[in-house]
Amino acid sequence: MKSASEEGVGSPPICVRLARQPGGGGLPLPEPATLGSAGVDLRAAIEEDLLIEPGARVLVPSGFAIELPEGFEGQVRPRSGLALRHGISIPNAPGTIDSDYRGEIKVILMNAGSEPFRVSRGDRIAQLVVAPVQRAIWREVDGLVDTGRGDGGFGHTGR
Repeated sequence: MKSASEEGVGSPPICVRLARQPGGGGLPLPEPATLGSAGVDLRAAIEEDLLIEPGARVLVPSGFAIELPEGFEGQVRPRSGLALRHGISIPNAPGTIDSDYRGEIKVILMNAGSEPFRVSRGDRIAQLVVAPVQRAIWREVDGLVDTGRGDGGFGHTGR
């Protein structure tokens, strides 16, 4: 029987090698929660609880390092439930894990809420989405093709 990682959304699965790091012992391997999940949950690989005060940021280890195939990246994203209920977010979201990075995945959590927030070992703290990367070839030109929008930005479309 196939796991949720082997079925589900998008293109056929790719193989991502994963190495457990110190502190990651006993934590489950990242798995999508449902067949339709775009990402996997990252968990807190901490020995003692962390208390994140309002306005504070902490770096939380996941307990895993990964080896992404060339041409892919990992996108570390906030968990919507933590953001809505507690104001817990990731200030550099999405954080990027490049295919040549081999260190432990760590997540910067920020408390934008009004109450302290406790993180315990094994808590789901973020999502990791593996996505293809399209390399751009940059070509300098004297001008760009004009559009109806032109250079209007930041709310220019009225939406």
